[in-house]
Amino acid sequence: MKREQLTEKILDIKREKGWTWKQICEKIGGFSETLIVGACLGQMKLTKPQAAKAAELFGLSKSEEKLLNEIPYRGTGTPMPPADPLIYRFYEMVMVNGPAWKALIEEEFGDGIMSAIDFDFLMERVAHPKGDRVKFTMSGKFLPYKYYGASGNIPEYGYKEE
Repeated sequence: MKREQLTEKILDIKREKGWTWKQICEKIGGFSETLIVGACLGQMKLTKPQAAKAAELFGLSKSEEKLLNEIPYRGTGTPMPPADPLIYRFYEMVMVNGPAWKALIEEEFGDGIMSAIDFDFLMERVAHPKGDRVKFTMSGKFLPYKYYGASGNIPEYGYKEE
């Protein structure tokens, strides 16, 4: 079975049972909702105990359970630029605001990147009189570029110079 087929099976069972992602995440537990849903959609992996809980919940085979614990080939299935309007808006946010975010991060931290691996993400619904708002909080570790071959008093890493 391919990972995409397992994702479709999980989505079919979710539909048939009328479950919400919140219910599924509560039963599997141990990670944020984003990570558990990402694993169910084939973009993340579950730990062995979580994969066992998911297999029990969805009535999966041992082979399918093991597939949930394998490291996936991430980023597949979404064309670039994304066609889905909601996903496209994230792409648009990065395309429009990315250069400013990059400049602000580099000014504050130095020459490096924000990790998408050592990363936390929180989504909240915020009530607003003109329509509820979606609030995202992202926190990624700053990873400075390593300056290969640095010697003498040349810095080895791209941390902000004082």
